[in-house]
Amino acid sequence: MAVAGAGAFGRNHLRVVRELEEACEGVALVAAVEPDAARAIEADKKYGIPVFAAIEELLKADLKLDAACVAVPTVKHHEVASVLLEAGLDLLVEKPLAANLKEADDLIQKQEKSGRIVQPGHLERFNPAVLAVEPKLKRPMFFEAHRLSVFTPRALDVDVVLDLMIHDLDIVLAFAKSPVREVRAVGLPILSPKVDIANVRVEFESGCVANFTASRVSTERVRKLRYFEPRQYVSIDYARRDVLVIRLDAGGGLPAELAAVIAAGKADAALLKKLAADGFAPGLSFAKPEVTPGEPLRLEILSFLESVRTRREPKVTARQGRAALELALQIQATMAAHAERAGLGDFFKN
Repeated sequence: MAVAGAGAFGRNHLRVVRELEEACEGVALVAAVEPDAARAIEADKKYGIPVFAAIEELLKADLKLDAACVAVPTVKHHEVASVLLEAGLDLLVEKPLAANLKEADDLIQKQEKSGRIVQPGHLERFNPAVLAVEPKLKRPMFFEAHRLSVFTPRALDVDVVLDLMIHDLDIVLAFAKSPVREVRAVGLPILSPKVDIANVRVEFESGCVANFTASRVSTERVRKLRYFEPRQYVSIDYARRDVLVIRLDAGGGLPAELAAVIAAGKADAALLKKLAADGFAPGLSFAKPEVTPGEPLRLEILSFLESVRTRREPKVTARQGRAALELALQIQATMAAHAERAGLGDFFKN
């Protein structure tokens, strides 16, 4: 396996593939591609592998490659992935799949024609908290996602929707399982020429509604998704990789005798106050489902490798990556239309 790109994302791919190699997971890190000389020297010294300045040099080296991670800037995804696909490699392509739908469709066409594996790098699909709740989904009807970050100069080739929000767009599309009916959105550039903070409301044909807030100019780091189903509320903390489930339950998780007292309306104020202090809420039960620990990127790459070996469709398909990109681009267009209506041209001056 090779890694194309040794920047912020690529460094992590290099690290994890090497860790999997050392753990005897049936993969070997044999090369990287990085045009920046300083990054190339760093990767060479750290991993003891050849680092090429261009994809063409990598392929000429005839390293018997089976697969590659594509972690170059988004605007280069199509160019790099196309060459590697034509060389017969299976690919894990960082999100978003491509810079636009035309490029995404071309990659999908190449992938389907060649029979290669192309897995978009939607990392949160492999977050242990998401993996814990996914099999238990019922009928989510309202989502609220918050993804906030402190400003860094990383990934400024795209706006906050393609940089951060797209993770939550992908998760909600996978959970809601319904076509999009309507999008409303507002976004503003704050510290970069592109939109740095955005708020979005998406309504699905099923009647499900999702609110998204993404910011890369926050004073804190937040990664949370909450969704509501009949008689229960689920809160996912991506960063902590844990889940809280609150259910409507007459017993509220209380001992049977206390639940009976409350149900009969015989609980006095002192008892209710004590129960509240102890963390019990009459009518609600709180549960923290078991979450199997794991690093999302490691789980993502392991899943990709399994698809490479078995030739089974990856957990996140190229068409799902396209769907997330399509919604992100629709949000961008809606934000642009709002900015024009609201006369926000001054905000968008470089």
